[in-house]
Order: sequence, then structure tokens, then C-alpha cells
Amino acid sequence: MAEPESTVINTDVKQKDPSEALVIAVTTRAIFNLEEEHKLYLEKGKEEYVRHQQANQDKPLPPGTAFAFIQAAQYVNKKILESNPAEKDLFDILVLSNNSPESGVRIINSTKHYGLEISKFCFVSDEDSTQYLKSHRVKLFLSADRTDVCNALQRGVSAALVFQQEVQAPSTPLRVVFDGDAVLFSDETDQVFREQGLEGAVQYERAMEAVPMGEGPLKAFAMHLGKMRKKFSQEKSPIRTYLVTARSGRDMGIRALKTLREWGLAIDEAFFMDGAPKGPILAQIQPHIFFDDGLHNIQGARDMGVPSAWVP
Repeated sequence: MAEPESTVINTDVKQKDPSEALVIAVTTRAIFNLEEEHKLYLEKGKEEYVRHQQANQDKPLPPGTAFAFIQAAQYVNKKILESNPAEKDLFDILVLSNNSPESGVRIINSTKHYGLEISKFCFVSDEDSTQYLKSHRVKLFLSADRTDVCNALQRGVSAALVFQQEVQAPSTPLRVVFDGDAVLFSDETDQVFREQGLEGAVQYERAMEAVPMGEGPLKAFAMHLGKMRKKFSQEKSPIRTYLVTARSGRDMGIRALKTLREWGLAIDEAFFMDGAPKGPILAQIQPHIFFDDGLHNIQGARDMGVPSAWVP
């Protein structure tokens, strides 16, 4: 496995054991709002972009969509270490960037400015930076580039596409919302729905009620999150997880709940929307991140100011 061209270890942060930690890789455009810089890169080319980043290296970048999620993950680490200073099962955040180390100085300075505990900065010159995810044992990859996300999913890494938006940083604890089909679960029922309509999907679910669903692209990440959550009582947990699904509770909820039980994945709250818009309930939950495979649901969430990530 080729190593990224340049990995900068952040010596200000205690390094985690990647075999124990929940490693999350974020790209610079997922964590910071780099839309203006990205536009400059597309219009004027790499050299102009590098010049701009170097000239502004001491000017912190504004927070992006995944920023509040990273902050909340840090809060979880703090709470875990308060209850057990020797605990190794922590969030480990690394930045994966197509920037060169010269233009990456601004990114490193920005994370330090905000006190973000990023353990490593990987500056990769390859077109496909996702080839390095497995060697870093990444369990979740967040990127603002669709090709990156598709490549990561094909490599078997939980991944989602982050849309740039203004995010109001919600308070702690860390709140993560998952859609069901094609996110936590496989898309088998979605396929039946597309071929046979709602009635066919309902009949299929009733027939398959006792059979757990297959795993979706974000199951592994959700399971690790669940493992961290179990270190605390429900009242004291710094992590809250939610299932917000278009399924109806009456006809299609039982199999979803049975699957979660079979996996041993405890979810704090489950909402079966029966096809109703998800935006209003998400606005109430105020998650740090919401994962869904439906672009209309992502748009509805973004309209409510909810940080959203699409699982294509």
C-alpha cells in the first residue's frame, strides 16, 4: 500500500490507536467552507489557488458542514476519557486533502485556530485519494466530492457526500440521524418498491418479517457508534442516535426494529414517517449530521439548516 505523499502528524494531539479507535476521515471542503477557494481553483487553476492559500495562510477558514460534527465527536472523547482515562475506543479524526503541503498550511492553521483535535493531515497528490482510507483504518469518510464518495463506498468504507451549507452548531451531545433503507439497511425493499409499488413492498416486508435485513453502507459506522454509546447509561450518554425512515410503523416498522435488535444496535429514538417530509422532525432533533440516500430528503433537511450527508 503506497503511503500518501505527505502525512503531517499533529503533535499537539495525543495520537490514537487506529485498531481500537473510530477513525473518521474528512476532506477539507467537508470541514471548512472552501467554496470561494474551490471556485478559484476551477476557474484559475492550481497555481493561483496555491498562491491564494499561501497569501491567506494565517486567515482561518469559515466552518463547513461537518465542522459541528467534528466538535461534537471531540466532546464525546472528553466524556469517555473523564470516565476512563485509559480508554482507547475514541474518535480519531484525520484530514484527507488533495492540497499540497504548501497550500495545506492554511488548513492546519485553521484547525488549530478552532481547537479541532485532528490527529493527522494527509496531503495526497493522487487523483483518487480514497485508496489510502483502508491503510488508515477509516470507518467513515466525509467528502464534498461525489467521485471520492463513490470510490470509498466501492472500497467498502462507509462514506457520504457532504453538501456545503450554513450550519448552526447544535449543542452537545453528539446527535446522529440515520435513514433506514440503503443507509443502515440494504436497499432490498427499495428495489421491491420500485418494481412492485408500495403494496408489493408491504407484502414483501410481511413475508420477510422474521428475516433480518442486509447491511447498508453505514452499518459498520453505526455499530461502532453503538459500541461507544454502551459505555454510558442512557441518561448520561454523550451520543444519541436516531432512525428517521420513510417506512410506515404499522406495515414496515417491525422488520426494521427486529433487524436492529438482531444486530444488537440500540437506537435512542425511531421515527417511521410513512412518506411524510423528514425536515420538521429533523429540525426538532437538531442533529450534528443526517445521513440519507434520498436527495429530496437531503434538500428538505438542508432547508431546515440541518447538516446533511448523502449516501449515493
